[in-house]
Formats: sequence, structure tokens, C-alpha cells
Amino acid sequence: MTRWTKRPEGSTWGDFGESDQLGRVNLLGPEQILKGVREVRDGQAFCLSLPLDLPGGMVLNPRRKPPRLSGTERDGVPYMNFAMETLDASAIDVLSDDQVLMSLQYSTQWDSLAHVGAQFDADDNGTPRKVYYNGYAAGTDVLDAPHADDHADCCGSGGHAMGALKLGIENFAVKGMQGRGVLVDFTRHYGRERKLIGYNELAAILKSDGITVERGDMLVLRTGFAELITEMAGQPDPDVLHNACSVLDGTDEKLLQWITDSGIAAICADNYAVEAYPARDRPGKKSLLPLHHHCLFKLGLPLAELWYLKDLAQALHASGRNRFLLTAPPLRLPGAVGSPVTPIATI
Repeated sequence: MTRWTKRPEGSTWGDFGESDQLGRVNLLGPEQILKGVREVRDGQAFCLSLPLDLPGGMVLNPRRKPPRLSGTERDGVPYMNFAMETLDASAIDVLSDDQVLMSLQYSTQWDSLAHVGAQFDADDNGTPRKVYYNGYAAGTDVLDAPHADDHADCCGSGGHAMGALKLGIENFAVKGMQGRGVLVDFTRHYGRERKLIGYNELAAILKSDGITVERGDMLVLRTGFAELITEMAGQPDPDVLHNACSVLDGTDEKLLQWITDSGIAAICADNYAVEAYPARDRPGKKSLLPLHHHCLFKLGLPLAELWYLKDLAQALHASGRNRFLLTAPPLRLPGAVGSPVTPIATI
């Protein structure tokens, strides 16, 4: 192993091979797909994506801008309702052709394993450095963004490329991200109360609702947060959002150990960040996003945020079920560290 001498305690680095870029997504093989397919009984499909212009504004994350649509252009002319007779007098065609500028993690999304790394002493020499899952290195495997005055193309042919040469979101796209989803409905138990969910709370709900989570399943968490966003109709109230709905407690070591032991392949939630941010304070050097650190950095377990789960949850509850076929490939965009996604649940 050339990228690291020491791996983080409790991590899966190297377990899926020296060159692995999928982590626990490796568990989404034929067996898991067939498990998901066997959950299809009614032939109903549910879109689990918000409209990608929600939440609206930038109050959830001041770095992430909402999508901006525009027409593609030729010679300065936007091609929206463009009469092709301009090019050929005999043409009757009218052409509309558009493009979008957006933050890839603005709305319903996947995090890739290049989304969150850590300062870690991977060389076991007393000097931490920036690394990601399986020891992939910042600056070498995940390239820095160019400064504005560099005038470089992102992941393109400019003087300074940028992006994840390793661990990019395209790896999940090729894998397909299809298997069995298991829904845990916090909303049914806690409503929209701001509730910090640790292992004890999760275990109590699994028991009371008769939910069994097995190795390779994708855990899907409904908190009601995305439903609150849709009701705000593009005008999100940060004071309400930051104090509403259940959220995982990333500082709960028993919860993190359960995630490790359960063998789940992914966590998909309808809220922002999946875990409470900022996390509860702890002494010493620490991660501000301990669940992200545990899942993305140590286990290679992807996280998904801002999924819309109300309709699916109601249909599953009505039939006394909690499992379904989940199909959720991200964009096959080489080098990206996150991606919009339109997940489909089939029951």
C-alpha cells in the first residue's frame, strides 16, 4: 500500500482493495439488486427528489447557489424559441436549447467520497496531511480549485485543472446505486420536533416498527425537513429550519458503531447534512461533521441529503411495509465531488 502506512481506527481502508474508490457501495451487487426487486409488489414508482430550485435562496449554505437556467447561444443569440428559418428560409422548426449553472449539492444530492476528508497522519510519522477515503491525497488525487486570477477551466483543458481525479461521483454512477432501501420514519414518531437521534432513539424505532436492516441495505431517513422546505415555496426561513425535525447525533459513538456493524451501504435522508451541524462540542481536536467523518472518510459510506420522502412513506405505511427497490444513480460527471440525483423508489 503506497498511499498510507496507517489507516484510521475503525476504518475500511484497504478492505475492498488497494485501489478501491467505492467503499461500502461495493456491497450493492447483484444480491442487493435482487433483494430490492423482490420488494416490488404494486408497480408504484415514487420520485424522491425535490424540485432542484429548492430550498431557494442561500440560507442553508451560503456557498451554494440555486440553479440559473439560460439558453445556449450561437453568435450571441440565445436559442430559446429560435426560428430555424433564420438559418434556412425553408425551415419551419422552432428550437429551444438550454444550459444550467448550479451548485451540484444545492438540492437533492449525493455526496461522493471526495466530499469530506481529514487532516490525518496517514504516513505514521507524526505529521497529519489532507487525505480522503482509502488514503487518496489532496492536491494529488483531489485537485485544488484554481484561484480566480488563474483563469483556469474546472476539470478541463486550462492551465490548472480541478476536481476529484479519484473518488469522483462518476464512480457511483457507473455502479448504478440500485438496491434495497429501508425507510425509517422519524416523522411518524416525533413529528417536526427538533430531536437529536442517537443509537438509543434509532434502536427503539427499529424495534417498535419491526424494521430489520441488513448488510448492503441503503438506510433512508424521513425527518419531515424536505416537506417543510416545499411548504416554504422557495422562501426558506432559517430560524424555523435550523430548529425543526429530527437529525442524527454524529457525536454518539454507539450510533457510529451501529453504522459500522450494520453493514449498510449508504444513508439517504430528507434533511440538510443528515447530522446535526454544528455537532455537540467535545474536547480536543475533532471533526465538526463527525458523522461525515465516520461515513465518508473512514467507512467509504456515501451520504445523501434533501430527498423528498413523504409520498413514499405514506404508501409504505398504508401497506405495513418499510422496504422498497431504490434506484438512485448520480450524474456521470467526472471529477465532481457531489451530484444532483432524482431517486426513484418502486414498491
